Amino acid sequence: MEQVLRQKDIILVSFPFSDQSTEKRRPALVISSDKFNATSFDVIVCAITSNLDAVNSVLIKPDDWKDGVYSECCIKTASVLTLDKKMAMKKIGRLSGERFREAKQKLLEILA
Repeated sequence: MEQVLRQKDIILVSFPFSDQSTEKRRPALVISSDKFNATSFDVIVCAITSNLDAVNSVLIKPDDWKDGVYSECCIKTASVLTLDKKMAMKKIGRLSGERFREAKQKLLEILA
């Protein structure tokens, strides 16, 4: 993927399970800053899941998508991954600022 990735973009990646046994293709939210993304070969993301009961997650409703039209899903704020931008298969949408701020706050709570 050669296009510029921006904070709040939703991309499709192969995300490893926490035990590293295998990977699953899933959407992920770009959480790294635009400045970081412009100067690094890497991007930092949080996994997105269709499991609406996911622990430490933030619910995304269809109207939270700035670009793209999707069903309800959750940002798994405890599932953070740094990966080479080349591993991003494609951009599939963009998240609203309000829901992104909520995810960022949840991530800060986990790290506190």
